[in-house]
Amino acid sequence: MTTTIENVKIKVEQLNFFYDTTQALFDINIEIPHKKVTALIGPSGCGKSTFLRTLNRMNDTIDGTTLNGKVYIDAIDIYNSGIDIFNLRKRVGMVFQKSNPFPKSIFENVAYGLRIHGENNKAVLSDIVERSLKQAALWGEVKDRLNNNAMGLSGGQQQRLCIARALAVEPDILLMDEPASALDPRSTTRIEDLIAELKSKYTIIIVTHNMQQAARVSNYTAFFFEGNLIEYDATKLIFTNPNKQQTEDYITGRFG
Repeated sequence: MTTTIENVKIKVEQLNFFYDTTQALFDINIEIPHKKVTALIGPSGCGKSTFLRTLNRMNDTIDGTTLNGKVYIDAIDIYNSGIDIFNLRKRVGMVFQKSNPFPKSIFENVAYGLRIHGENNKAVLSDIVERSLKQAALWGEVKDRLNNNAMGLSGGQQQRLCIARALAVEPDILLMDEPASALDPRSTTRIEDLIAELKSKYTIIIVTHNMQQAARVSNYTAFFFEGNLIEYDATKLIFTNPNKQQTEDYITGRFG
């Protein structure tokens, strides 16, 4: 890496990860800056999504997995035995590849996490739901039908609703696992515009197979291949002057 990272939010040291006896990540070392967008690129099965899930311990829900190494958020090791995983996942929100709204009203989808954390004041909930939907660029489209079932929204709207739901609990990190891969071009543009707006407040890490999307939305890019972090640098450098031939070959479509 040639670019110096300032204001480091996440620091990963010598991270190895296994599904049973199969090693999926090999000795990953990376520093991710606060209030920037970092894209994770690489071919299918290279470890991008696995790595993303190590950052909020979502892999803990999978039987037979093993992790060694360190993952620091704000200089605190999140794999320390004393970490409250419930609070960790509140701080580190996640948006999945396939939008997953609950079969509830639009309002209750956004309020869900707040209620889990004990907030039941209707006025408070209403304020936060409105703020979160505005942040997710969805308020204008749904403000008159908050009690309607969220399953009636379009795919792009459902994905923005899931982003609003993640934002409602006030995380400071937002993980996005191919959030636009199932969307049409117009909805994809809306999600990309939203990411550009949100990075002034949040640390965002996005997994994407779309090279153009990574170039458009991210400040930094990490290229993974077969569980290894091959190269990590400012996005402009990765796409115009990578250090590794393997990176150049992937970006120019010679493999992957």
